[in-house]
Amino acid sequence: MFRTQTADDGDELLARLGGLTARARELAAMQRSRVELAVALQRGMLPHDLPQPAGVRLAVGYMPANHGLNVGGDWYDAFTMPDGRIGLSIGDVQGHNIQAAAFMGQVRVGLRALASVTGDPGELLTRTNELLLSLGADLFATCTFLRLDPATGVLECARAGHIPHIWATADGRSGIDEGECGPPLGVLEGAEYPVVCHRLTTDGVVVLLTDGVVEGPSLSLDEGLRRVMRLAEITTAAGLGINSLAGGVMRLADTVGHEDDAAVLILGHDSAAGDARPAHAAGHGGGEKGPGERGDGSGRGDGPGPSRGRSGPPGV
Repeated sequence: MFRTQTADDGDELLARLGGLTARARELAAMQRSRVELAVALQRGMLPHDLPQPAGVRLAVGYMPANHGLNVGGDWYDAFTMPDGRIGLSIGDVQGHNIQAAAFMGQVRVGLRALASVTGDPGELLTRTNELLLSLGADLFATCTFLRLDPATGVLECARAGHIPHIWATADGRSGIDEGECGPPLGVLEGAEYPVVCHRLTTDGVVVLLTDGVVEGPSLSLDEGLRRVMRLAEITTAAGLGINSLAGGVMRLADTVGHEDDAAVLILGHDSAAGDARPAHAAGHGGGEKGPGERGDGSGRGDGPGPSRGRSGPPGV
C-alpha cells in the first residue's frame, strides 16, 4: 500500500531543504571570511618597504594560496641590520590555515628581533629555533636567512629545512646551492645551522623561493628548480633585470598546479650602481603587486659565483 503525500508533507520537505541551504550558505560565508582574514593577515605581515642601500637591488613576487579553502604561511623579508648589513629571509610555515598565517608573523618578527642580538645567520636561526620551541607551538617553519654586506658583496647564508636558492651570473653561469642545511625551525632542540659564504659577482642574481613556486601536481621540485635556474641564467645573461626575472618566476608558479603560497625574493648587487632601488613583481593568477611597489623595471642585479665555504667568502 502506498502512502499518499499531502500538501503539508511537501511544504515540510521544502522547509527543511530551505533550512539546509541557508545553513550551507552561512557556513560557506563564514569560511570565506576566515580565508579573507588569513590572507589579509599574511599581507599585513609582509614588509611594506625594503632597504635601498647603494648597489643593492631587490625584487619580490608573492601569491597567497586562494584555491579552495587553503591559506598558507609563506613570507619574505628584507631589513637593515644594526651593523649596516642587509638581512634577508624567506620561509614557509607548515599548514594551510589561519594558524599558519599567524605563526608566520611570529617567525618573521622573531628573526627581526633576534637580529639585533646576533647577526650571524647560523646563530640567528639557532636562537629563533629555541624561541619557537619555548612557545610550545605545534607548527614548524622552513627558512633561509642571508646576510649581505653591500660594501664588499659578501653574502652569508644559513638554511633551516628550506629548499635551496638559485644563483646566476652575467657570463652565463648558474646553479642551485645545495650546501649544508639544518632542520626546520621549531622541531629539534639544540639544532645547529651551518653557514655558507659567497661573494657576489657583477650583474648576477640570487633567487630565494618557497616550494609553492616550483613544486606541485604538475611539476616536481627538482624540475621546478631547474626551470628557475634556466630562467635566471637567460634573464641575467641578457641583462633584462630582476623585475623581469621576478615576473617570469611568478608566471612559472602559475603552471605547477599548486594550492600553496608562492613567494620569491631576488637579490642583485652592483658596486658601481649609486641609484639602486628595490622593485616588486606582480603576482599572477590571483596575486597582487607587492606592497610599496617602486622602480622602473630596469634594475639589474648581481649574483654569486658557485664557490662556497664555511670559513670565509671565496674569491670571485
